[in-house]
Amino acid sequence: MSNSIRTIQCRSSLTKSKLPEVDYCINPYIGCLHRCAYCYARFMKRFTGHTEDDWGYFLDIKENAACILKKELKNKKIQGTVLLGSVTDAYQPAEKKYEITRACLEILAEHDVSISILTKSNLVTRDIDLLSRFSNCEVGLTVEFSDDQFSSIFDPAASSISERIKTLEQLRANGIHTYAFMGPIMPGLTNIEQIIRLISGKVDYLMAESLNMRCGNKQEILGVIKWNFPELLESYQNGFSSDYWKMVKRSTEVLCANYGIPLKGFYDH
Repeated sequence: MSNSIRTIQCRSSLTKSKLPEVDYCINPYIGCLHRCAYCYARFMKRFTGHTEDDWGYFLDIKENAACILKKELKNKKIQGTVLLGSVTDAYQPAEKKYEITRACLEILAEHDVSISILTKSNLVTRDIDLLSRFSNCEVGLTVEFSDDQFSSIFDPAASSISERIKTLEQLRANGIHTYAFMGPIMPGLTNIEQIIRLISGKVDYLMAESLNMRCGNKQEILGVIKWNFPELLESYQNGFSSDYWKMVKRSTEVLCANYGIPLKGFYDH
């Protein structure tokens, strides 16, 4: 299946956020070509004119995003933190060519806005020069597995897990605050202790999230599980109880304490 990529003009760049820890979001793209099987941002399809398109195979590039952002920041002073990439990855493959995220960062840096970035791409290291200009900047890498093989199955177009760990190291070596996002936790596949061991000494904190299969992604997840991990299919079909996730949360808390990594949040769906 080929990707559908087009450029569009947006009316706004900054949007108020309902997410914990951040106040505003900037999504330089609509859609994402990382093709993560578990992604629940696919609910965005119905708001963007892509109801007939398969999630992970279309991308709208907000060609004027930085220009609009410049106007927005001229008219208002931002209080709080801006997240780049809440329902897209600001550093997905197209960013290498189009540099929409970099252009937005240049504007944000002029105003020294507090920023947070969450990505699955080592491309973020390209912008270390810009990120270093911010007084308050943090970059998170999603590390939902400890095995490159698993990430190649569930998010085939993103950087490998080993590349993401190296990215955390490189960012931290350049004085940039880093965190890891362990989400979604995939029962039977996410090795929490191995992940915490991998990120130890490379992050300021960890955030974690349970698997969410209520946003139109269940059938794709089950398809991947059936094809690659058939022994887990029945448990994924039945779902996972709140008691199960409480146990996972407690285990994560204990492991984080043992490795000296603050657990900033565990989000259970």
